[in-house]
Amino acid sequence: MVLTLLTAVYVVCALLLTLYAIGALTLLITYLHHRKQKVAAAQPAANLPSVAVQLPVYNELYVVERLLESVAQLDYPRDRLTVQVLDDSTDETTALIADKVAELRARGLNVQHVRRSSRAGYKAGALAYGLSLLDSVEMAAVFDADFVPPVDFLQKTVPPLVSDPGLGVVQARWGHLNSEENFLTMGQTLALDGHFVVEQTARNRAGWLMNFNGTGGVWRVRAIQEAGGWQDSTLTEDLDLSYRAQLKGWRFLYLSDVVVPGELPPHIAAYKQQQARWAKGGTQCMSLLLKQVWVSNRLTFMQRLMGTMHLCQYLVNPLIIIMLLLTPPLLLTHTLQSLPLGPLGFAGLGPPLIFIISQQALYKNWRKHLRAMPALMALGTGMSWSNGRAVVSGLFGRKEEFKRTPKYASQRRNNKYNLRLNENVLWEIALALYATGGLLVAAWMAPAFVPYLMIYVLAFGFVGLWGLRDYVVAMRAAV
Repeated sequence: MVLTLLTAVYVVCALLLTLYAIGALTLLITYLHHRKQKVAAAQPAANLPSVAVQLPVYNELYVVERLLESVAQLDYPRDRLTVQVLDDSTDETTALIADKVAELRARGLNVQHVRRSSRAGYKAGALAYGLSLLDSVEMAAVFDADFVPPVDFLQKTVPPLVSDPGLGVVQARWGHLNSEENFLTMGQTLALDGHFVVEQTARNRAGWLMNFNGTGGVWRVRAIQEAGGWQDSTLTEDLDLSYRAQLKGWRFLYLSDVVVPGELPPHIAAYKQQQARWAKGGTQCMSLLLKQVWVSNRLTFMQRLMGTMHLCQYLVNPLIIIMLLLTPPLLLTHTLQSLPLGPLGFAGLGPPLIFIISQQALYKNWRKHLRAMPALMALGTGMSWSNGRAVVSGLFGRKEEFKRTPKYASQRRNNKYNLRLNENVLWEIALALYATGGLLVAAWMAPAFVPYLMIYVLAFGFVGLWGLRDYVVAMRAAV
């Protein structure tokens, strides 16, 4: 009875992972169908609307001046532009901002240094508070502290909103300021390029639900208001508001040719914190919004289906862990050897092809970029414990603090925002050892499973040992 139950759980997990892979393959095929489709350039507006550039900041000592200087260079009429520095900082960042704001005001920029009495609502609360201070602003651009918007950003993103009153958001593509720093940032580059080049293009051009990515985009303020405003009910306020706005009938536009470069976390503890926040917040959004997606009379079946795949994407992480834990005992009982699961593996070609094709689309030397593919594959599997815990917390846990991703800029050593050893490291190393045991079992009883278990060994070993390495380096630098 127990063996039958474990086998059924394994098969269900394998089928669900296959559905996820088929969803990725669907996005890839849709992208290939639409990739030559050009977005008609919006004509320059005769009367440009008023724009607020909102900069939510919390303890960003090393990057905030770079952010403010780049925003000051934006090409947009000064009488139509307001910059809000939404500063919730509790350290020296506030003094740096005050000095820089005074300088920019002297240069003719309408910039406000906004402080709140508390950090209530975190980023969502800051953005909502900032909007409450503005009268009759039509558009709101948002940039996180580690991003550097190009000079012509508003000139390229605002006109489509002017020419199409049904547009609620224009989202740009993320670029990377430090993609070549180490294998961790190289792997992140592949992952983000796959999302922005293939997934966002496919979702948007096919008319499916997509998300504002939290930074590097412009909102129509009326769309924010009609969707219920910025809310802190999840840790991913951007995904939450995106779906609420689209359920109200607002459309989004993704411009892959407009690139806003940002900083990638170079330390794995920071990357884990970022990904866990996204995983928990995404799962919270799934719980809040999935029913609304299916009962909405505005959406087609394909919009509902692909929206479901989108909202459920982080469930992959606990499924990966469950399959790893079940594999050795099922091998020992000769159960897996008799299951016809081989054909399901073909669907798994979707995600790797997304990464390869995105590199072909962006870079002339795209083959060179693929040398980071092993690091990406290791991250995708090796982060599943950390992300899986976040998913479970999102399903059953309580609300928690919005933990922002530490930014580094040029301050790699003695950085006051460096995170301590991530608590998941020991579990990741334990899973690597468990997978090694399973590997030995497979080598003895089912050699066909050796490559499958080797992925687990390398992935959890890579993530766990990289975390230990970062911790040792940080400790030595602090001495």
